[in-house]
Amino acid sequence: MSLLYPYLPVVFAALMGIAILVYVVLDGFDLGVGILFAVAPAGDRDRMIASIGPFWDANETWLVLAIGILLVAFPIAHGQILTALYLPVAIMLIGLIARGVAFEFRAKANDDEKWLWNRVFFAGSLVTALSQGYMLGAYVLGLRSDVIAVQFGLVVALCLTAGYAAIGAAWLIYKTEGDLQKRAVGWMQRALLLALVGMIIISLATPFASPRIFYRWFSVPEILALAPLPLMTGFLFAFLFWQLAFLPDRNDRFSLVPFIGMTGIMVLGFAGLAYSFYPYVVPEKTTIYEAAAAPESLIIVLAGALVVIPVIVAYSIFAYRVFGGKATELRYD
Repeated sequence: MSLLYPYLPVVFAALMGIAILVYVVLDGFDLGVGILFAVAPAGDRDRMIASIGPFWDANETWLVLAIGILLVAFPIAHGQILTALYLPVAIMLIGLIARGVAFEFRAKANDDEKWLWNRVFFAGSLVTALSQGYMLGAYVLGLRSDVIAVQFGLVVALCLTAGYAAIGAAWLIYKTEGDLQKRAVGWMQRALLLALVGMIIISLATPFASPRIFYRWFSVPEILALAPLPLMTGFLFAFLFWQLAFLPDRNDRFSLVPFIGMTGIMVLGFAGLAYSFYPYVVPEKTTIYEAAAAPESLIIVLAGALVVIPVIVAYSIFAYRVFGGKATELRYD
């Protein structure tokens, strides 16, 4: 067992990274659906809710898992990150609570009151997405709090929100049909453009966040080995813009393609960030080895994780299989 000790910080960093990535994809699409409430006709909103109803609560489990791993495996980093991002984290939690309350209260509200909970659901989704985007921008610039870092965080907040809207629209293309599906194609085309801008901004800013990251990206032969990441990302954006021009197709054969494409873009973006910041868990301040808990504690936590994570994965797969196919009429009886 002692042979495992040197690798435990890497194992937990990988588990935390995977949990964050899965959360961004899964909760990203239901946050995106909530954001799209702002432009959706009233008659479409019940079907939009039905498309995410069986999944949205379970999707947030991955956020809890990621924060839990950060707390128990990297307690020093947990304190540093939450201290620097206390306000946006608090705002994010308010947004998550608001959208959860709105989701439940909307189900019991009559037609005269439903408009209120629709707005709360949209506001909660928007606030959550903006908060997460701001935190990403702050993290990329090393958790700085100067004017430039705040401005950069606000720009990334808008672009990540657009990314969530794009993957939310992609989910609606897959889960719905008819006029709503056609509208979702238009929503995704517009949101995808802003998401592309955001990806470019983050990609350009990250290497300049520190000399170390710049060297890791632009030295030889690393620059040649890493070239497929931006090239594949650019290809996926171009492919999605092209594919959306032909959707929805008559037999609905390619309705899942936009969602798969957006997932691929998020995976590639996350891979680039992970490569840039490794081995730091707090950019340029604390490595995963310095922030890790005692090996004996990590072994105990790992034993629990090996039980909990497969259960979460199995439940998620089961839920998506049971509630697969097009979203049906929303009913609460």
